Amino acid sequence: MNNSSLWQDAIRRLLQNKAAIFGGVVIIIMSTLAIFAPFVAPYSYEFQFVDRIGQPPSAEHWLGTDSLGRDLLSRIIYGARVSLMVGFVATTVALLIGVSWGVIAGYSGGRVDSIMMRIVDILYGLPFIIFIILLMVIFGRNIFLLFAAIGAVEWLTMSRIVRAQVITLKNQEFVQAAQAMGVSNFAMFRRHILPNILGPIAVYATLTIPSVMLLESFLSFLGLGVPAEMSSWGSLIKDGVVSMQSYPWILIFSGLTFSITLFALNFFGDGLRDALDPKTAED
Repeated sequence: MNNSSLWQDAIRRLLQNKAAIFGGVVIIIMSTLAIFAPFVAPYSYEFQFVDRIGQPPSAEHWLGTDSLGRDLLSRIIYGARVSLMVGFVATTVALLIGVSWGVIAGYSGGRVDSIMMRIVDILYGLPFIIFIILLMVIFGRNIFLLFAAIGAVEWLTMSRIVRAQVITLKNQEFVQAAQAMGVSNFAMFRRHILPNILGPIAVYATLTIPSVMLLESFLSFLGLGVPAEMSSWGSLIKDGVVSMQSYPWILIFSGLTFSITLFALNFFGDGLRDALDPKTAED
């Protein structure tokens, strides 16, 4: 069975998974709201209604206002921009570094593999929070720095997954035959290695995005996330916790939106993993 038919079967199985479809629909809706936030949100995320501070849900403000009189629905929609962007961009950074590192280590083998993976083991042992704090102290709170910092940590697991896949593929007969025919390393990667590791990479990427979003939320809760003037779901949850007794709807609606999105991403990731699992090929 060729790669094309394998991917067609995977798509068919994915479309039969109701939880994955639900997750995909939610992801599309949230992404659409994030992209078109200036046109969808009823107000600007920073506009303050000084006469409506802490107003509960109403006809004017469907989800109420926060402690500064800002429309919560608008801030959640704009917050989707930051949170989803952190998830997708940081995951992309992690993929670029992790896939490159894993392919080189797994394909090279020997001493090169040993040295590269020992570096990964050392990085695993470093305290991530201290690393982020140092970056923020030196360079200040910057959203692009946040992307790079999170991505620079999340690539470690990806490198191990890709390395294991490459080592397995390297010992397959079709790869050894290509090597015997004198196929270059670049052509080997493009024709034989990459197409066969795309499945695990895609699965891990979809499951990394919610992990990254949770990490950004945690950092925002500590005051180390996005700049204060920006709105992310993590910063909204932090504000909701601070004012939980006075304005409980802030935490309820922001936390509910965040949770639904995380569940959707995990449902889609699990569905993609099951669809690409060779054991389900005959189901």
